[in-house]
Amino acid sequence: MNGFTTLLDGYHRFRRNDYQRQRARWSELAEGQAPPVMIISCCDSRVDPATIFDIEPGQAFVLRNVANLVPPYQPDGGLHGVSSAIEFAVTGLKVQHIVIMGHASCGGIAAALAGGDQGEEGESFVDSWIKLIKEPRDAVVDSDCEDKQTALEQAAIVHSLANLRTFPNVREGEAAGTLTLHGCHFGIAKGLLTILDEESGEFRPD
Repeated sequence: MNGFTTLLDGYHRFRRNDYQRQRARWSELAEGQAPPVMIISCCDSRVDPATIFDIEPGQAFVLRNVANLVPPYQPDGGLHGVSSAIEFAVTGLKVQHIVIMGHASCGGIAAALAGGDQGEEGESFVDSWIKLIKEPRDAVVDSDCEDKQTALEQAAIVHSLANLRTFPNVREGEAAGTLTLHGCHFGIAKGLLTILDEESGEFRPD
């Protein structure tokens, strides 16, 4: 990929092809959005939700961050990008589903397993962010699991779902039956998506 020039080449293809085929759809989207789903995924370049779920513009409200993590509800007046996106999705867009999608070979998860100094030397933004999964990380490290990478990728999804449920508007939506939470894990090499069964705690192919 030749950086920005390649992006511009792709934009011109989009204008010639997809945009022309879906001009009516783009005109409709210009008036507003009403996606039924929010997807919280990793910013890893290999796991684009639009590609994996084969969705079109306007079908999903997507938030991407390192290791697809959700912090707990913390109304302390600080800057909370993830929390504000969740709030807007639930109260503004009134999404009916929130999906947390983790993935194999996640660099953020590998950084958590490795310990500190994963960003700049000393305390860094990366180190601070992945402390969100210190509890599941410590449990996985202390376990006898052979594949700790996958184990923590999946445990982090479960942990983020628990953090999601600390948000009052999310709890209210679940209680009212207007909002459903989902966890899933994408295997890059085989293109396999597994879905979390929250009762058993297992991730199973769809």
